[in-house]
Amino acid sequence: MTEPYYQDDHVTLYHGDCLELAELWTCADTLVTDPPYGMAYESNRNRDKRNVKLGVPLRADESTEVRDQALDAWGDRPALVFGKWTQPRPRDVRARLIWDKMVHGTGDLSIPWGPTDEEIYVIGSGWVGKRGSNIIRQQMLMSGDRDRPAHPTPKPVALMEALIAKCPAGVIADPFAGSGATLVAAKALGRKAIGVEL
Repeated sequence: MTEPYYQDDHVTLYHGDCLELAELWTCADTLVTDPPYGMAYESNRNRDKRNVKLGVPLRADESTEVRDQALDAWGDRPALVFGKWTQPRPRDVRARLIWDKMVHGTGDLSIPWGPTDEEIYVIGSGWVGKRGSNIIRQQMLMSGDRDRPAHPTPKPVALMEALIAKCPAGVIADPFAGSGATLVAAKALGRKAIGVEL
C-alpha cells in the first residue's frame, strides 16, 4: 500500500501518478479536478519563469489522453472537470460552467478581446443546492500575488469552495491536485478529500 505524502483528519494526499494510484482515489464520491487540458501550457510564454522554478512545465499536457484515462477510471459518477474551449471536452458532459476570472489574459493578441474565462464540465448526477447561474465570478490568482502558490495554474480556494458546496455528500477526489486548492476547500467545508499529485 502506498503511504500518504500528507494526511490529516480531512485530507489525504498521495505523491505519484494518478493512473497508477487509481484505487486510492476512485473510492471517493465526487471528482473535482483541474487536469491537464491538452494544450501544452506555458505560463505567459514563461516570462515569469514560474515553470522554470518548478523544473518542468505541466506534465502530460500535450493531449487530453491522461485526463480521459483518469475519467475512464472514475466512470459515470459525479465530476466537475476544468477544461479549455479549444480542446475536446470529456465524454458525457451534462452542462458547462464558466469561471469568470474577472481579469483578462493575453490570448490571441491579433483580436481586441482577451480571455477571462475557463470552462468547468459537469458530469454525472446528484448535485445539490439552490439553482443559480452557470457563470461563477471569482478573481484569479495573479502572478505577483504574495499568496499565490508556486504552481503555474492555481485555482482560488473560494472558487473551489463554491463548486464543492454543490457536490453530493461524501468524499471529494482530486487526482490532479496541483496547488491543493480543491483539498483546502473541501477541508474548509468539513468534507474529506483524497488527492494525488506528481
